[in-house]
Amino acid sequence: MRYAKRTTVSPEKSRAEIERIVLGYKATQFGTAFDNEGGRAMIQFCIGKKTVRFLLPLKDQYADGSSRQLSEQDIRQRWRALVLAIKAKLEAVECNISTFEDEFLSHIVMPDGRTVGEHVVPAIEKAIADGHMPHKLLEFHE
Repeated sequence: MRYAKRTTVSPEKSRAEIERIVLGYKATQFGTAFDNEGGRAMIQFCIGKKTVRFLLPLKDQYADGSSRQLSEQDIRQRWRALVLAIKAKLEAVECNISTFEDEFLSHIVMPDGRTVGEHVVPAIEKAIADGHMPHKLLEFHE
């Protein structure tokens, strides 16, 4: 069962809730952006010296390159799920269940503007496909 599949909370209220949450956990900056052509929203915030970015897909993408516009209900549900995910991660860090890096690693923005996940995930996929560890799992490309 999908979380909040029947929510009536608007995306704007969810976005504002995320902002309140991250600021409550000592974020110093918060921003959002929307890519209507790409069908996604971006949430970004800074805690300490680390910038964290989440991309929220607002269209379903398929392997053949086609996409499906989501219903308003699906979009509201995805925003609520993002609220839940960010709040849970920050609370796990606050309660010393986990570390900031463990919770947000793939979403931390590196100096080149790409996230750790954008750097590492292709190397992980290649290692699994090839069946062996690469010499360097994380190589930065400029």
